[in-house]
Amino acid sequence: MADSPLYLSTHGQQPTATGDPAKIGDLRRRYNFGAAVTELAIDQTPFFRFVSQVANKPTDDPEFKTTEERSMWHKRYAYAVAIDLDTPVPVLNDDAGYVHTAFSNAELAQDQTFAIKFECDYESAGNVQSILGQTAVTRGATGTKPIFFLDGQLVKIPLFKTTVNNGAVGTVTGRDYMIVQISAVGDGTSDTEAVYATCTVIRPAASGYNALGLAVAHASDGSYDTMSASGHTEEHKCYVVGSAHAEGSTFPSTFKDSPYLVRTGYTQIFKTTMQMTNTARATQLKLVSDEWGRIWKNKLIEHKWDIEQALLFGRGYVTGDGSTSRTSYTQGAVDYILQEGNVFSWTTAKDSDDFLEDMSDFLDPRYNNSNSTLFMCSTDVYNWLHKLGGYFAQNVNAVGAGTANGMGRADFAVTGKSNKYGLGITTISTPYGNMNVTRNIHLDSGQGGAKIVGVNMKHVAYRPLVGNGLNRDTSIYVGVQSLENTGVDRRIDLIQTESGLQIVMPEAHAVWTG
Repeated sequence: MADSPLYLSTHGQQPTATGDPAKIGDLRRRYNFGAAVTELAIDQTPFFRFVSQVANKPTDDPEFKTTEERSMWHKRYAYAVAIDLDTPVPVLNDDAGYVHTAFSNAELAQDQTFAIKFECDYESAGNVQSILGQTAVTRGATGTKPIFFLDGQLVKIPLFKTTVNNGAVGTVTGRDYMIVQISAVGDGTSDTEAVYATCTVIRPAASGYNALGLAVAHASDGSYDTMSASGHTEEHKCYVVGSAHAEGSTFPSTFKDSPYLVRTGYTQIFKTTMQMTNTARATQLKLVSDEWGRIWKNKLIEHKWDIEQALLFGRGYVTGDGSTSRTSYTQGAVDYILQEGNVFSWTTAKDSDDFLEDMSDFLDPRYNNSNSTLFMCSTDVYNWLHKLGGYFAQNVNAVGAGTANGMGRADFAVTGKSNKYGLGITTISTPYGNMNVTRNIHLDSGQGGAKIVGVNMKHVAYRPLVGNGLNRDTSIYVGVQSLENTGVDRRIDLIQTESGLQIVMPEAHAVWTG
């Protein structure tokens, strides 16, 4: 059974190091230890330290709202899923006519008119796209209608060159594209999440046969008559590439996007108490004479440690309502990224090439154009990064130094170290910018499989509750119970913090699990 916190420890014997014959006796005897007591100093709470220094933004409500804004100008793309080659001009909203996925150059020559069906794979409300490692937004799902296609726009359609026409499967020999101009836009009779556009060919494909980027061959006869429902990549996207209008023409139509998405965050109340009888407080011990002061120091560290754990691993949640006691829990960065952010894999077999592939996806400027990311690593990955970056750079520099053979360079190299807010930061240079890396021992537990956590500091904030002249950030309340105010011969002090983590824009954060 644990000791009562009010009294001195009842353990009569101080443990000694293995093999040490000395016995120091009862703790009441002081002996002359001098300065022989050592204390281990570690970087205990790097994330709490960093976020509270870099992005401290008080909130005046324990349930705070944050708005995400995602621009749409660079997301004006969709997938061409079917075309209607009927002549004369096809019926725009006749779903039954959109049966072609391949064609010959002669069928869609310059100035030829046809109709094309477009679908998209991100939600128009909030412009929320698929994120690496998460469940993807399905092409054509509810809310994904491409609302940005307008009369007069030019659209680039990617194509695969094939050796035969739509009637049989052929060998893909290369890639091409055509540019079409939209003359009319309409809705289909059955598929309400698609856009149907009448188009005129401006830039035809080269001579031969062509298939739409997502077209697949039918198993029975090899014809290109179906579209892949997965595997959508950049090479399949049809982008708006401007517009063209006649001299003296009127103004074109426009569209209205919905770039905002609101998220809710919560503060959490952290409490740590220190309790001791006044008799125990007055008793001098031999290792540290003031036991109250020693434990007080550890309680402060304990309180900070608890906040770090919550800011990393907590789940945003609230219980109770106006009629019952309300308890709220703040959202942790690791849990948030595992749920919604970019998720990559990590193993001991991963090399620099594999890691750079991950970095190129994570730092795609179309979705995450900020290089303000703090990378926190478990101890084993921290060592791995230093070995990979340091040894490789040294080997490149050592081979043929000063000669033509020594012109190599390291695309993944440790380039410097610094100290920021008391934390050791290692800078690793990559083709996609510098990685600011620090060790976080809380990740050594492997909770959630997290080995590396990349947090974009532009999209996180530490939110202590401050309002109406009352600051609920970390405060020490001395003597919440004492002999003077309760008549009980003891003292109880309280450390309390009410704060939370704000974290938004999941595509800007990443975790490597293994």
